[in-house]
Amino acid sequence: MSLLNNLTEELKIAMRAKDVLKLEALRAIKSAILLVQTSSGAGADLSEDEEIKLLQKLVKQRKDSAAIFKEQNREDLAAPEEAQAAVIAQFLPEQMSEAEVEKVIEGVIALSGADGMKDMGKVMGMASKQLAGKADGKTISNIVKAKLST
Repeated sequence: MSLLNNLTEELKIAMRAKDVLKLEALRAIKSAILLVQTSSGAGADLSEDEEIKLLQKLVKQRKDSAAIFKEQNREDLAAPEEAQAAVIAQFLPEQMSEAEVEKVIEGVIALSGADGMKDMGKVMGMASKQLAGKADGKTISNIVKAKLST
C-alpha cells in the first residue's frame, strides 16, 4: 500500500505547486489503482507486482499514444503524453540498461537451452519473470529476437 500513500503525498505536493501535468498523471495512477481494487472486490490491496504491472501498463499507454500523435504530426498532443509517462515512470523501480538486460537474457537462453526462434516463447516467459518491472517488454522482446536469430 506504500504506492497509494506515496501517491497521495505527491498529489498534495503537485496541488500546492499547481503542476497541472503532474497532477493529471498522478490522478490517472490513483484512478487506475482504485479501479483495480474495486473490481477485484472489497478494496483488496494490490501486491507490489500488481502495482508495477499497472504502472507499466499506464506508461506504455502514454508512450503508444505519443507515438501515434507523432506519426500524425501532432507534437502538441504528443508532448503531454510523454511528460505524463515520465511522471508515472518515477514510481517504477529503476530500469536496467540494455547491456544489463542483454546479460540476463543470455543467462536465460543458456539456462533454457534455447536454440532458435522456435524457443522464443519459452525464453520470453522466463526473461519477463526475471525482469518484471526492471525493463519494458519491447526491449526484452527485441533483445531476445536478436539473440535467438543469430
